Amino acid sequence: MAEHPDSVVVRRGYEAFSQGDMETLRSLMTSDCTHHSPGSSQMSGHFKDADNVLAHFGKLMELTGGTFRVEVDGIYPDGRGHVMSTHKWYGDRGDRGIEMRGGLFFTIVGGKVTDVDECVEDIDESDAFWGQAD
Repeated sequence: MAEHPDSVVVRRGYEAFSQGDMETLRSLMTSDCTHHSPGSSQMSGHFKDADNVLAHFGKLMELTGGTFRVEVDGIYPDGRGHVMSTHKWYGDRGDRGIEMRGGLFFTIVGGKVTDVDECVEDIDESDAFWGQAD
């Protein structure tokens, strides 16, 4: 059974992210794509347009000294332009590390990601890990 085209987009995105391939990531998003990150840390908020979304991803790497990584658990399309993914993410920051389950809810139009809503297992722990802006 072939993988749904929307699932292919999301899987390619995870692979590109894991390889640091920002060019491929950009090609999978609309120019006005928005990423919504939960909580109240410096990594929380609404990141509008592909440049800001990619800068947000870059900051994940910057704050963790390049240790941030994601392992996909599952990718689930609804066949109507939405895909839910589940994963576990890891990172080290200063003297603390984190390992947390989470998920992303993608909206896909015309084979490109237009919107991403992020959910995490423990918002308070995520906020504590990322901290506030310096």
